[in-house]
Amino acid sequence: MIALITEFLSVLLSTMLDVVPILGIIIFFQLAIIRRPFSQTRNLIIGMFYVILGMTLFLVGLDKALFPLGTAMAEQLTHPSFIQPTDSGTNTVNWKDYYWVYIFGACLGFATTLAEPSLLAVAIKAEQISGGSIKAWYLRLAVSIGVSFGIALGTFRIVSGAELYLFIIVGYVIVMVQTMFAPKLIIGLAYDSGGVTSSTVTVPLVTALGLGLSSTIPGRDPLLDGFGLIAFACLFPIISVLAYSQISNFISNRAQSNNSSEGE
Repeated sequence: MIALITEFLSVLLSTMLDVVPILGIIIFFQLAIIRRPFSQTRNLIIGMFYVILGMTLFLVGLDKALFPLGTAMAEQLTHPSFIQPTDSGTNTVNWKDYYWVYIFGACLGFATTLAEPSLLAVAIKAEQISGGSIKAWYLRLAVSIGVSFGIALGTFRIVSGAELYLFIIVGYVIVMVQTMFAPKLIIGLAYDSGGVTSSTVTVPLVTALGLGLSSTIPGRDPLLDGFGLIAFACLFPIISVLAYSQISNFISNRAQSNNSSEGE
């Protein structure tokens, strides 16, 4: 108990030091540049206290729960007693034997993204500003599917030992081609959707999964192979949202052409 309290106080102090530069910039611009006093100073102080306390609890929770959970799942899914080699006559294991890792990565990416608060906020705003032409639920589903596929592909990269840059280059080439043909209404939102996935819920579990996999799979280096899953989580939602808009646009145009032909 004492050790936990000591760690909490240490993280609290570190969080306060991290927040000080942000407060300094805000106070400087408010008083020296804008030259106006803060309104509702009491509420600002209380809110900042809640921010620091929340960040501290979140960081402690990461260290005590989310990181160990992701690492433990990776270790169990890659343990020799769980893996069944495709060739029972040998002790070697190839990338096909880790299919449960890919399935778990896909499910984890989908679930964490669907629960991502930042994605929910962006989706609601997009629906409001677009007047309902962009549905918040469909946007969240599209982003979640993209992250799901990206994490599954990222775990395959770790297991197979393939080079990260090959996947990223091909992915962004696809994004560039899609951007040229996608409706302009969705392009900015699609690119932002890739960024909001790298937030409070998704990053800790995905990072822990990557580090756990690279630590338990023979021949993998946690520093070289453990990182990079977040890049997949940011890239593939762009592809999925652009694809969603293109498919929706195609269906809408086809329905309009069918209606016009029936009217004639």
